[in-house]
Amino acid sequence: MIKAVIFDMDGLLINSEPFWQESEAKVFNSLGIETNKAMFEKFMGKRIDEVVDVMWDIQQWQEKSKEQVVSDIVDNVINLVNKKGEALSGVRETLNAFKQSTLKIGLASSSKMRIIESVLDKLNIREYFEVVHSAEFEEYGKPHPQTFISTAKMLDTKPSECLVFEDSLNGVISALAANMTCIAVPEKNASNLSKFIIANKTLNSLKEFKISDLQYLLED
Repeated sequence: MIKAVIFDMDGLLINSEPFWQESEAKVFNSLGIETNKAMFEKFMGKRIDEVVDVMWDIQQWQEKSKEQVVSDIVDNVINLVNKKGEALSGVRETLNAFKQSTLKIGLASSSKMRIIESVLDKLNIREYFEVVHSAEFEEYGKPHPQTFISTAKMLDTKPSECLVFEDSLNGVISALAANMTCIAVPEKNASNLSKFIIANKTLNSLKEFKISDLQYLLED
C-alpha cells in the first residue's frame, strides 16, 4: 500500500536539466575539457561532486580545486534557475492532487540544498513538501538508494510504501534499489529511453498522471 510519494526535482519539477548541461559545459570547457550530450545523459541524476570526480579522473586540471569547480557549476545553475526556471507540464496539478490526498509528500534530489531552496522559491512550491532532502547529506548519491531510503525514514514510512517520480535513469535505478515503486517521466529526446522499461510505469509528462488512476497505474 502506498503511503507516501517522493519527487525528484531537476528535470521532473523544473526545466533545469539544460541548466546543468549549460553550466557543466561552461565550467569544464573553460578548463580545457571537452563535453558532449552522451556524457551529460550519463551524469543525469548524479551528485555534482561525483560528476566532477569522474571528470577529474578523465582529465586533471590545474586552475581550480574540485571544490571550486563544484561551486562554480552550482552558482551557474542557481543563476539560470532564477532567470529561466519554470515548472514543467503537470507539476502543479500533480502536487495539488497529492496535497489533497492522505499521502505524505517528500522531495529527494541529487542537487545541493542551496539549489533546492532556489527552486522551491522560484516555483513557489515549498508548502507541498513535508520533507525535503538532498543527496549531499549522504555518503553516496543516486543511483545508490540511500537518498530515497533516508527520505522515507524522514516521512516515517517504509520504503516499500513509497511511490517515486523520477526523470533520470540513475534516479529510477536508485528508487528501485530502495524497494520503492517508481514512475519514470524521462526526457522525450533521451537516447537511453528504452532503458526506462525497468520502471513500474513510464509517462510522457506529469500531466498524464491522475491520482484517481494510482491503483491502475501500479497494477496495469
